[in-house]
Amino acid sequence: MNESPIPLEDRLQQAPLSELLSAAAALRDEGHGRLMSYSRKVFIPLTHLCRDVCHYCTFAQRPRAGRPAYLSPEQVLGIARAGAAAGCTEALFTLGDKPELRYRAAREALQALGHETTIGYLRAMCELVLRETGLLPHANPGVMTRQEIADLRLVTASQGIMLETTSARLCEPGGVHHGSPDKDPAVRLETIRLAGELKVPFTTGILIGIGETRAERLDSLRAIADLHARYGHIQEVIIQNFRAKPGTKRAGAPEPDLDDLLWTIAAARLVLGPDMNIQAPPNLSPGVYQRLVAAGLNDWGGVSPVTPDHVNPEAPWPAIVELAQRTAETGKLLVNRLPVYPAYARAPDTWLAPEVATRVRRMSDADGLARDDDWAPGSTTPPPRPQVLLAAVDPQLSRMVERAASGGRLEHGEIVRLFAARDADYVHVTGAADALRRAVSGDVVRYVVNRNINYTNICYFRCRFCAFSKGKTHEELRGAPYDLGLEEITRRAVEAWERGATEVCLQGGIHPDYTGETYAAICRAIKTAVPGMHIHAFSPLEVTQGAATLNQTVQTFLATLQEGGLGTLPGTAAEILDDEVRAIICPDKVNTAQWLDVARTAHGLGLRTTSTIMYGHVETPLSWARHLLALRDLQAETGGFTEFVPLPFVHMEAPMYLHGRARKGPTFREAVLMHAVARLALHPHITNIQTSWVKMGPSGAAICLKAGANDLGGTLMNESISRAAGTQHGQEFPPAAMEALIRSIGRTPQQRDTLYRPVPEERRAASFTAAELAPIVLTPPRKRVAAG
Repeated sequence: MNESPIPLEDRLQQAPLSELLSAAAALRDEGHGRLMSYSRKVFIPLTHLCRDVCHYCTFAQRPRAGRPAYLSPEQVLGIARAGAAAGCTEALFTLGDKPELRYRAAREALQALGHETTIGYLRAMCELVLRETGLLPHANPGVMTRQEIADLRLVTASQGIMLETTSARLCEPGGVHHGSPDKDPAVRLETIRLAGELKVPFTTGILIGIGETRAERLDSLRAIADLHARYGHIQEVIIQNFRAKPGTKRAGAPEPDLDDLLWTIAAARLVLGPDMNIQAPPNLSPGVYQRLVAAGLNDWGGVSPVTPDHVNPEAPWPAIVELAQRTAETGKLLVNRLPVYPAYARAPDTWLAPEVATRVRRMSDADGLARDDDWAPGSTTPPPRPQVLLAAVDPQLSRMVERAASGGRLEHGEIVRLFAARDADYVHVTGAADALRRAVSGDVVRYVVNRNINYTNICYFRCRFCAFSKGKTHEELRGAPYDLGLEEITRRAVEAWERGATEVCLQGGIHPDYTGETYAAICRAIKTAVPGMHIHAFSPLEVTQGAATLNQTVQTFLATLQEGGLGTLPGTAAEILDDEVRAIICPDKVNTAQWLDVARTAHGLGLRTTSTIMYGHVETPLSWARHLLALRDLQAETGGFTEFVPLPFVHMEAPMYLHGRARKGPTFREAVLMHAVARLALHPHITNIQTSWVKMGPSGAAICLKAGANDLGGTLMNESISRAAGTQHGQEFPPAAMEALIRSIGRTPQQRDTLYRPVPEERRAASFTAAELAPIVLTPPRKRVAAG
């Protein structure tokens, strides 16, 4: 007969500390891996007045003549601006509990400021900081009503109240909370519950060493766990150790020792599970970081490079550089988060008010952490240099990389893990991708001399990322609507041939007057004018639309285009091959299955296609994994993709960014990893990984060429789509500049054609002696009649 398992409470009370610590650390690693987070914050003590009289507190003070009861708006902004200048993302507002209910000085000060309550003034200051500095407010005002929580939700990213303890005994005479009405556990639990109902990302925690027992600590943790199980809103639980302070009633009381703190951290992890964020302030336990991490922590809390810890002024914050180094010594990597944790940042429509959600999106990376650089696709900001503090690579990640490099098919979760690589793991992934690139394609970097011809920017689709398309009769964003005539299209093709091009790439908006015959006529006109030119044209969206207008199957229509001179298809309109994301960014476009079916059909006809991804907007790394595996699996079936081209989202003029619905493109780390992970995940089926100089910039493209990419794409001659979105990297990258960049990284340049074959010397020579481009003509919109 099996013995019944020991209840968790009994195990926590009876098991050796070493056993609990080991179990807690394993559970933490299951939920958080190698990451230890912190929030880079500025501490704003709005008022030190408080109606409570906790026996251990030095933050709360009585009114004094000549000392303002509250910080003024100017003082609040001054602190917040200093924090913003120091790279902070959080404005932590800490204040006493409803001092106006106790002190006339507080009521008079509030009246002078134009407010009736402290929380009303807090709301106004949160709104001011959010509007003027962009910092995300986190508010700790104590006990709140439902309406107060709801009002603050409009201007805060998160809120919090320390439960401290569920022990009502400590509110009795002689207890630390006697005379403090807001420390009634039932009242505090109700505040936390109301925040759950209102879907507020919420911080709470317990204070240990104030007279409670271990059993009471466990009761407090269970109460938190129950509320989180019901509402899902507890984003972090702080385990704060009591520190005896001079001038308080507990000035001589014993502080909890390190083992007691470690036991409580481990207990919190074991009670609350792997995914909970468990924090202990590093400034309250200096010199023992490794032991705290070993107990199951995954977060250091807010750390300020600007302001002191006003609650524990005797305990200075560690320097963030030192904290990163000490964290790395524990085998963990310090990462900067926002005041709202990643799980909530990735679901902003659920957890945040609209204005706050916009800020969070723009400050987040794909994992929901704070962006770790100021770079954005299309900008001229120099790429950041990677920092390496960890001494070793994650063995599990190393095994994934090895299996991928051997041709094994990774699972979705494994690809997501590769995309999360940072520090030493990032160096390992990019290095392995570069080694695989060398093994597959050697040290040759190829490029194609081509011309982009975007034949119209009029489009009846409403993709939310597109700054290029225009309505038929109105102007919006950059430039005026146009619809090129065949004579201008052929003129550009002839000029491209004279300048050494072997390819014209044709794409445009889906014009309401276009039919499949329009696309066929374009092919025939170019082939008539320039028989030797390769026509690389029409995404799966254009193919689907063209076939539908002629009541033809995709296969029949593609055969017609092929007969008219079409050589290959660009793999654009893929965006993200994940229909959950497509429903947000391009709901009226072809879905994932339709895109893949067009590519499959083209491959069956002998038409090769490229493949692309457009990333860095609303999707997650899981979406990237789905996309890569969809391409890999189709390539294993057909072999028809010539290359994979990562296209980072250029945000500047994109409608969904301007409307607050998207991130500002990938971070530089994410952009480089897209090339590296693609090299690994698509191996051995797709052998060419291209980097976009238009979006990455020349210096960024060079780094990608050392992280798995082997192709620099096209010289373009005219680039319109990314320019409309806001890229600053020009419209042409001529062969001499291409080859200089390639040689600067020790590689050998080679001109290729669309199918990756070397070009004749005549073509290469013409490309190096190209004349200046003639001015382009943008034909105004007109009724389009399909050519016969």
